[in-house]
Amino acid sequence: MNTPASATILAASLRDHFTRIVLPIWRGPGFNTALKLPYEAVSAEDHLPLPAERYRAMACARQLFVFSQAGDAAHAQVLFDALVHYFQDKHRGGWFFSVDAKGAPLDTTKDLYTHAFLVFACAEYGARSGNPDALDIVRSTSELIENRFAAQHGLFNAALDADFSTVTGMPVQNPMMHLTEAWLAARAATQDSAFDAALRKLADAIERTFVHAPTGCVAELPLGADDNRLEPGHQFEWFWLVKQAGPLLDGSGLDEALSRAFGFAQQYGVDPVTGGVCASLDETGRVKDATQRIWAQSEYLRALATRDDAAARAVLPGQIERFQQRFLHPQGWYECKTAAGEVLRADMPSTTPYHLATAYAALPA
Repeated sequence: MNTPASATILAASLRDHFTRIVLPIWRGPGFNTALKLPYEAVSAEDHLPLPAERYRAMACARQLFVFSQAGDAAHAQVLFDALVHYFQDKHRGGWFFSVDAKGAPLDTTKDLYTHAFLVFACAEYGARSGNPDALDIVRSTSELIENRFAAQHGLFNAALDADFSTVTGMPVQNPMMHLTEAWLAARAATQDSAFDAALRKLADAIERTFVHAPTGCVAELPLGADDNRLEPGHQFEWFWLVKQAGPLLDGSGLDEALSRAFGFAQQYGVDPVTGGVCASLDETGRVKDATQRIWAQSEYLRALATRDDAAARAVLPGQIERFQQRFLHPQGWYECKTAAGEVLRADMPSTTPYHLATAYAALPA
């Protein structure tokens, strides 16, 4: 891809901010050294942790991914050990959603989103560290997902109770998007072709159940559900995932659909003046939720960097610059803003560095 030099220079400044400002927060004040778990969030001004009421497995897994990708093997191992120690349900199988402030099981729901991030993070950690236990978790948790979370028509339920006996959350797109992400990472880490068939089956189910034909967008709820919505950030995220999958998902229809969804989300979901990406649209392109969350901005950057055409290459440098000015600051980042630029959430969650890391990795170097 022939990317303007300015995009490369600007991307380097984002990575520098991440290395100098963001990562040290979560090795230092954002990390509970007694429990060896990342706090849920820190304050923007002084990086002091917000009062701890819970610790989520998903948040720990995202931090495991971030520090594995960053090459911090020592901190990644601490996070991996904590993940297994606190969140693995050794009696009923699977993983707890959260533990309390002292590390005791709190929410014992079996949550697909959480399990997907366990697979994703352990695939990254296992591939980089060579730790066989991590790759064993990738395989065993993937098998558990297929066996315990399976719903009709190739879909997966969003949540079950602690012993997997009762469905508490029906299929919705977001956990299955992250399962797609997880299985792509698992396939790369293990070289196990069994993930190919699982990914193709899941992609076909997504296309049948969630793809809004007029726009190509992946809806948040199954088509026909009341008060459905289209999230621009998720269209950009799906676009990147499908491009990553390459020929693996040929025939699913997702590649063609997401190419159209990219255009729809860019036209209706991105403010032409500020570059801010709104939270959600209706099926006609009208804004339903104008909130601008940093994760959606980062997914737009990643999708632009992945879309190999002249228009995207022309937009990318300016969008990096607007993102940097609007959402980053010398102490970290702004999690949420209004369309007018007012800060809606000033604290910084431990889950956000995952979004920044994945976006920055896709930008030109």
